Amino acid sequence: MSGVPFPSNLLPSPGSPEWLSKSDNAWQLMAATLVGLQSVPGLIILYGGAVKKKWAVNSAFMSLYAFACVFFCWVIWGYRMSFGERLLPFWGKPGVALDQNYLFKPAFLGAFPVATMVYFQCVFAAITLILIAGALLGRMNFYAWMLFVPLWLTFSYTITAFSIWSPNGFLSKLGIIDYSGGYVIHLSSGVAGFTAAYWVGPRLNKDRERFPPNNLLLMLAGAGLLWMGWTGFNGGDPYSVGLDASLAVLNTHACTATSLLTWVFLDVIFFRKPSVIGAVQGMITGLVCITPAAGVVQGWAALIMGLFSGSIPWFTMMVIHKRSKLLQKVDDTMAVLHTHAIAGSLGGILTGLFAEPKLNFLFYGVYSKYVGLFYGIQMNIASTGFRQIGIQFLGILFVVFVNVISTSLICLVIRIFVPLRMSEEDMEIGDEAAHGEEAYAIWGQGDKLENSSSKYGSSLYEDVEVAATKKNKRGSGSQIEMM
Repeated sequence: MSGVPFPSNLLPSPGSPEWLSKSDNAWQLMAATLVGLQSVPGLIILYGGAVKKKWAVNSAFMSLYAFACVFFCWVIWGYRMSFGERLLPFWGKPGVALDQNYLFKPAFLGAFPVATMVYFQCVFAAITLILIAGALLGRMNFYAWMLFVPLWLTFSYTITAFSIWSPNGFLSKLGIIDYSGGYVIHLSSGVAGFTAAYWVGPRLNKDRERFPPNNLLLMLAGAGLLWMGWTGFNGGDPYSVGLDASLAVLNTHACTATSLLTWVFLDVIFFRKPSVIGAVQGMITGLVCITPAAGVVQGWAALIMGLFSGSIPWFTMMVIHKRSKLLQKVDDTMAVLHTHAIAGSLGGILTGLFAEPKLNFLFYGVYSKYVGLFYGIQMNIASTGFRQIGIQFLGILFVVFVNVISTSLICLVIRIFVPLRMSEEDMEIGDEAAHGEEAYAIWGQGDKLENSSSKYGSSLYEDVEVAATKKNKRGSGSQIEMM
């Protein structure tokens, strides 16, 4: 074969060195873009449709701002703190990731350049902050959010990312299995979101009591982008287009479909109605649960994980949460504690049970170190399996500890300079008070009500609702909800 010339498009060149795999690089860039689309516009649309009309702009803008802010901070200092040289066992040295001499080197894993890895890891960091926003919708001061994003990225995300994902991190060296972010992204965002919600405080009582989506179809469109984007979320983490990527993608969708169906069936059995919102919650918990395991478990295990992810978070949300005064005290708008923290922890534990040694070898390149408990018992190396479970639990404790402490300190520092929560008057109005803008033109040809810019004593939403009620009244006294 040495006498057979390479096709011209495969010959090494200054722009395509020998170590570079064009196919792997192309897939990695595509996978990163799919993950980016989960945030922009995926979660922008999902949040914008899932809240009351008066919060649609604010909720969407929190997501857009977070994405841009994370990207800036990531290339200036965040990437190297997460994947660069070791500063501490759980933290990397800050540094700029913009110089071409650095960006054109091979990434720490994979046959593609550092530039691609910086992009790929950035969209993961961005979606983590946007998931945290889900717990804070409907009342957080936007100026406080502007400070929260860079601070949390710096003093929380980089710590967990380095500890678990960087080859130099202490949990990575111990052998924790977090295939694509069940710990780093979902457990972190769930715990941080719940903690921040505690410090920010609740929405208005009437908003907590009744907070229906303003546009269910828009919410479903965002949910669809989130689901399909997960193809890149989990499919990109082997850093190649090999067998493991294909398995990860298939397992992701199998688990998610099973979880969604399980959640819907439980809604039908106990509430006699299939809920669209419930279906989206079940979809999310399935995506989250399979994430730490996607490429290291067999297909049948993915289905079992879907059954658990569609039922256990359902139980914690529908039963335990409603009976717990502590949980009800904290206003977690999008229930990220259940859909991300609990589902992410569940996925991490089930990974410790179902992780298959041969698949772990494909992903980690080590055969004997990563062994799920069930396989350890089967192979007469139960101690290795129990060790894996122990490391998985250690990872949960570490992530919870870091996020409770760091998020609390960040919120306490921010409120020295700006209020964490909007004023009661501004929360009555919502978007117009926060941004001077509204999501939908629902009056005339898009003109605002005459008193909309000056009336802050009551909600503009209520003005529209009353006006619409009078206009559409048919003598029976019935009202039309303008949601």
